[in-house]
Amino acid sequence: MLSGAAASAQPLRVTVAYGGAGGDPLPVLVGKEARLFEQNGLDARLIYFTGGTTSVLALISGDVQIGQVAGPSVVNSAIGGSDLVMVAGGITSLSYWIMGRSDVKTPNQLRGGSVAISRFGSATDFIARFALPKLGLTPGKDVAIVQIGDSPSRLGALLNGKVHGAVLGSLPGAMAQRKGMHILADVAKMGLVIQHTGVATTRKTIKENRELVRRYVKTQIDAVHRIWTDKEGTMNAFLKHVGSSADRELLEKIRESLLNEAMLSKKQYPSLQGIRTILTSLADIDPRARSAKPEDFVDMSFVRELDQSGYIDRLYGGTAK
Repeated sequence: MLSGAAASAQPLRVTVAYGGAGGDPLPVLVGKEARLFEQNGLDARLIYFTGGTTSVLALISGDVQIGQVAGPSVVNSAIGGSDLVMVAGGITSLSYWIMGRSDVKTPNQLRGGSVAISRFGSATDFIARFALPKLGLTPGKDVAIVQIGDSPSRLGALLNGKVHGAVLGSLPGAMAQRKGMHILADVAKMGLVIQHTGVATTRKTIKENRELVRRYVKTQIDAVHRIWTDKEGTMNAFLKHVGSSADRELLEKIRESLLNEAMLSKKQYPSLQGIRTILTSLADIDPRARSAKPEDFVDMSFVRELDQSGYIDRLYGGTAK
């Protein structure tokens, strides 16, 4: 493992893309506030992006070396020919709702209306196309899918009545509910297994600077450990990000929702089953997804090294389950 002396003597510069709402950015936020990047020998510059597409483009261009990116964005890009790959699982399930505006109280009332997502090909697009058929609605026929942008933009469009529904994470979803909006679908309860926001980089970066990626994955695992075990430290990082006036009780509930292996695993392997879900959803619109294997989109070696060394188990004082 990387010693403290080595970390301080050999800092590696890394630019990191992150984004998302709710608990999605927590590993990055905790990594920064707890100084875990520095402890692992990284001089990290963090850049907030409002959508997975822009994060992917920044990774491919080399403007950033590491990104917290949703699985659908990684898979779409890699199928299209990029060398993007996931190296740590991050959040491997979803805490998202389809919300209806104040006059839309049932899923059927979305018929003929519109649902806001961030961008086509994004995680929110995937969620809408997964959930709407389970509500008896056909995307693009019964309900229009419209690109609105980031979480605040989607929330604003819903509150202003510009759309009939919106895909929102737990934090903006709860804010919408308090303003009289309605939960039409709780995606987490629909049995969806998906690789959500994880750690992505390019195979080029791995080849040229494997040590940088190794240090980042270790930081990710350390940050996940803090999220599981250090409530106050996690809340401080969360509040600094969203603003001290935010509802602490709500933020605590978001953290608690992450503390299970199906959502935020301690060992941080990317979810092959979750990537298979993404590929299945793409098969009808992109034939290349039919022959692709989940293993094509991941590099497990960094997590496996830390796991097999016993490092992760030691973090949790025994066996990390």
